[in-house]
Amino acid sequence: MRGASATASRGVLVGIDLGTTALKAAAFEAGDGTALAVASQRLPVHVESDGTREQTSEAICQALKDVGATLKARLGSRWREVRGVGLGAQGGSGMIVDRDTGTAHTPMMLWNDSRAFRFLPEIAARKDAAYWQYLAQRHGPGAGLARLHWLKQTRPELFTERRLYAGAGEYVYFLLTGAWRQDACNALQIGCYHVPENRLDADPLAVVGVPLSFVAPLRSGHETHALSANGGTLLDLAPGIPVAGPYMDHEAGYLSAARISARPLQCSLGTAWVGNFLISDLRAGASPLQLVIGSPLGKGHLVIQPLLAGNVAWDWGLQNLVDPDHAAALAKLDGIFAERLLPPDGLVAVPWLTQANPWGPGVLGGGTFSGVSAHTSKSDLLRALAAGLAWEFARVFRDVRDRGLVDSVVLGGGASKGRFFRDMFAALFAPLPVFTLADEELAGARGALFAFNPDTAGARPIPVPVATAPVADAVRQGFDRYCAWFDKLYADVKAGEPFRVAVP
Repeated sequence: MRGASATASRGVLVGIDLGTTALKAAAFEAGDGTALAVASQRLPVHVESDGTREQTSEAICQALKDVGATLKARLGSRWREVRGVGLGAQGGSGMIVDRDTGTAHTPMMLWNDSRAFRFLPEIAARKDAAYWQYLAQRHGPGAGLARLHWLKQTRPELFTERRLYAGAGEYVYFLLTGAWRQDACNALQIGCYHVPENRLDADPLAVVGVPLSFVAPLRSGHETHALSANGGTLLDLAPGIPVAGPYMDHEAGYLSAARISARPLQCSLGTAWVGNFLISDLRAGASPLQLVIGSPLGKGHLVIQPLLAGNVAWDWGLQNLVDPDHAAALAKLDGIFAERLLPPDGLVAVPWLTQANPWGPGVLGGGTFSGVSAHTSKSDLLRALAAGLAWEFARVFRDVRDRGLVDSVVLGGGASKGRFFRDMFAALFAPLPVFTLADEELAGARGALFAFNPDTAGARPIPVPVATAPVADAVRQGFDRYCAWFDKLYADVKAGEPFRVAVP
């Protein structure tokens, strides 16, 4: 084990971004951060109607080999100049592996695999609500405890000292270094991270009869480990190169924006829409859905605040309201929003399409459209959906903006490419400056390189122009109507409560 590497200013750095459905890697100049080459490989997901969402270790390993080979081919002789590798990964997934070899004994249950969720109320009841709230700074136990409980019932023979419960980041980090490490947010989603003390905690694991030794140790700061012989073979690199990580993907995303301003709100407008920002003290505020970990910059804590909406809702709108062909739908968007940015007055969409129905127990679908008339067009519905997504984001982070917790807004993720979204965010968060990133699709890979060179890890910001006064006024008035409508329909849904800053 080694501490974080000294600042790298020469050679090449490689960042790996292991997502839910794709593994991406990029090579950068160590000095100025110029992107030299990018490679990506889709990761197949096995889906069943019972809530199964699984991947295989073989698919992840093969994807790692493939992106490494592609980067090597694109860099040519410069592949031998690689001086460091950083890893960021999605958190909350898990499989049981051999502690010594990494051989998987189960498929990897992804973070959105819902089969074990039925056990959460039973597990939560084994401690009082205040215990879980203090431990995790959110409501209830981590979903990983339910998965471990279920695995103990279905595969009890695997719970031995020779085994380990590992997520995607831990697994790939082990493939590269031979060392087991996990990031804090992954541990939080497993259910064994003590937020106030920034450490692993054996007590919640004991609730489901699992020892702390059954999960990987916590990553310490920006520590690195040497690329192992096996890792060198996978990437065709010399053993001994330092490897940093694993970072949770939103942690790496925040690190890519951390130097844009003193207190950025880093926004990931992806599969789920998420906002990430720092707080100096846990007493600063809270929300029911927040994920809180120690700050990767040192003092304080990083709040990872998901919305109950995201690009699943947006993709539904593109497919059903614009064109079944995704590329064709994207090509038509500029024309639709050039004609009119906002929906007609009175047409409001709450984009909770992936949530449980608040009024029909057992029914999926919590989204609503209101104010639909015989004159409402598909384009109007799409504008309502787009505005609803932006307004929902502003609703959740209104207190964060108004109470001075952040001083800029940095947009990333696929939806940030839409000019209509950028215009709405600029209006909703004014007077704070709003930025996009020059290569937003590489933000996760960049951020994972923070241990080697914070400058390389920092993405180049592009200012979003401030909206004209008429547009800004219309967006804000629409936001006020959205919030009023939301409060009438969803006020009793606790999960929908925004992040509230505590009264000083």
